[in-house]
Amino acid sequence: LLFCPLEPTLLPNRLVLAPRARPFDRADLEAAALLAPVLTEALAHTHELAAVRARSDRLESLLEVARQLAVVPDTATLLERIASHSTRLLGADRASIFLWDRARRQVVARPALGVPGGELRLADNFGVVGDVLQTGQPAIVNDVRSDPRFGAAVDKRSGYQTRSLLCVPLVDPGGQRVGVFEVLNKVDGEFTDEDRAALELLGAHVAAAIESARERENLLRTNAQLTDEARSQARIIGLSPAIVVLRKTVERVAATDLPVLIQGESGTGKEVVARAIHYGGPRRDRPFIAVNCAAIAETLLESELFGHERGAFTDAREMRAGKFELASGGTPYHHEIGDISAGGQAKLLRVLEEKIVYRVGGSQPIPADARIIAATNRNLADAVASGKFRQDLFFRLTVVTIDLPPLRERQDDTLLLADHFLEQFCRGAGRPTPRISAEARKRLIAHAWPGNVRELRNLMERLAFLHPGPTIEPDDLAFILMPTRDGDRFDLPPNLGLAEATDHFQRSFIDAALARTRGNQAEAARLLGLHRSNLYRKMRQLGIES
Repeated sequence: LLFCPLEPTLLPNRLVLAPRARPFDRADLEAAALLAPVLTEALAHTHELAAVRARSDRLESLLEVARQLAVVPDTATLLERIASHSTRLLGADRASIFLWDRARRQVVARPALGVPGGELRLADNFGVVGDVLQTGQPAIVNDVRSDPRFGAAVDKRSGYQTRSLLCVPLVDPGGQRVGVFEVLNKVDGEFTDEDRAALELLGAHVAAAIESARERENLLRTNAQLTDEARSQARIIGLSPAIVVLRKTVERVAATDLPVLIQGESGTGKEVVARAIHYGGPRRDRPFIAVNCAAIAETLLESELFGHERGAFTDAREMRAGKFELASGGTPYHHEIGDISAGGQAKLLRVLEEKIVYRVGGSQPIPADARIIAATNRNLADAVASGKFRQDLFFRLTVVTIDLPPLRERQDDTLLLADHFLEQFCRGAGRPTPRISAEARKRLIAHAWPGNVRELRNLMERLAFLHPGPTIEPDDLAFILMPTRDGDRFDLPPNLGLAEATDHFQRSFIDAALARTRGNQAEAARLLGLHRSNLYRKMRQLGIES
């Protein structure tokens, strides 16, 4: 046998043992002495290489874990996956993530195996976890019986026996401690500083993943609340036969992606019906984007609908997405579609046919996955006949046509709507809902409602916020509704057709509103339940001087 010690400063207690049949001589001893330092260095490099490889494998595992955690949709699933990954990565038996509930001065452990409900709540200064949370310093305890901080009460509750543990604080990207990451019972050996470093690195990803999951949950919760609120505001109120049929039609149409044209007088609730279609269909969780084509200058209408590139025109200082892009996957609602320009009509037709949008000043096609709903209080068929509206676009929009009846044709719904709006606005005003007296109800039914449902809604809103008493009487309605005076009677010339009589009535009614407001067109529009730009347009159509 030939024994030769290796360099003790590098690898202490290691020897080369070389058995051989023939006797060793002094030359063999000298050769072994020369070989020993080389072999020592080779073994040291091999040992370092193995450690580097182990660290590399652990880092790759950490990166893979971090990648998987980034796509977990909810906090509960995230915490369960973290516990599973960390035990496998560190060779531990069990893991828990303690999140800090600052308001209650507690930490909440999930998952908490063996505990009813899978959730464990502790005081935020209890045990090793509490100490790590308060100090921000990690802890390695390979024998819990020797550490006075260890609280055995948790083991008694769960029936689990803790022998060793490793705890690190969870710190969010802003530097705030949000909890503690704990692994228990090293399966083979003891927890080391390398385990601590790995858990700290994993903990940084865990804290960021938890924050992202919580933000995502908050956004989804907020979106669901807004969707529910919007859906509740899209209720079609009424029991008249026309409204019963309308609700059934909306229910059938909502399940399709067909274009819809909603027609009706101003204030009949065209946008409410459009929202009911959107929120009753498969696109309910995607955007509903409304654009009033009559309220946008013709030179800007195409930019609003389709967007524009930077430098497309004088004030285009940056790229801007249009309504179709913003409503991707959802519903763009075009109010007063009859007022869109000829160029806008051509582009809109291309969108409907090709499902592609081109921004103003751009040539890049942009997919437009949107279901279009349009509305108008004009007769589009007449506009087509006069050459003001494209016939091909008219037929594309009128795949489904819904005609809304004016409020005067469904008087049975007047009181139902009045009660609904009054209760809704009083709830928002934080006051009890006043009672509408029998005489006031008669007056509501007798009114012609030229502004339709919008006029009734505005009336109930004013009463909810301004009427001080517990009961609404006819005089209160008279003050707000301004009953017809002698000078406001509209005597129609004889032998008029329906269209001419309608125009004559509208001219007289608008003239009366302007007389009441002494020519203030903005105030007249408010009284008539119209948008100011719609009143201007109507005045031009009827030949009323501004």
